[in-house]
Amino acid sequence: MSNLQKKVLITGATRGIGKSMAETLFSQDYKIIGTATSDEGVEILNSKGFLGVKLDLNNADSLNHISEKLKEENKDISILINNAGIGGKNGNIWELDVEELDRVYRTNFRGVFSFCHEVIPHMIEKDYGRIVNIASIAGKEGNPRMVPYSATKSAVIGLTKSVGKELAGTGVLVNCITPAAAKTRIFDQISQEHIDYMLSKIPRNRFLKVEELASMVAW
Repeated sequence: MSNLQKKVLITGATRGIGKSMAETLFSQDYKIIGTATSDEGVEILNSKGFLGVKLDLNNADSLNHISEKLKEENKDISILINNAGIGGKNGNIWELDVEELDRVYRTNFRGVFSFCHEVIPHMIEKDYGRIVNIASIAGKEGNPRMVPYSATKSAVIGLTKSVGKELAGTGVLVNCITPAAAKTRIFDQISQEHIDYMLSKIPRNRFLKVEELASMVAW
């Protein structure tokens, strides 16, 4: 199957890592479906030659709507990249409430589950599919004062391993990337103290470039 025949669904495709992945794969002749949380984001995606669709992973109606909207597209989706995610609020666990956990969970984990659930049966039918879930090093090591984020990214890693084993022997491959921090809008949600903490744990003493992650996904 040539790249021109491969349709890629990328969640959270308007900024940062998602934007870089969409542009990289589009330059390699893949057809791109990208999600955005706003009408403006959809317009940006459409202006680039992608198919933009509006999605709020914190809204069950929005998730149901996109599932219906993509019904016809799903049969043609060869590659799924679950990228959309939020950092959530900083705070010790006793300072956070359950509503905050639920908010981060819906975006970072339930969205991944929902899209895998939606597209995998069609991939199995075609005996071809590629799924890349974007998790985080925080899901492996845990970030202090970011329990909801770290826990949901850990859940994404567990989901990836489980689904990968379920699909062993088929033509559908499931992988997960756990990058260290990249300078994206998620930095707006965390303190400078925590940014300095994350940098101190990186031996090369620099943050990830989104283009580096995009190249890894494309590979």
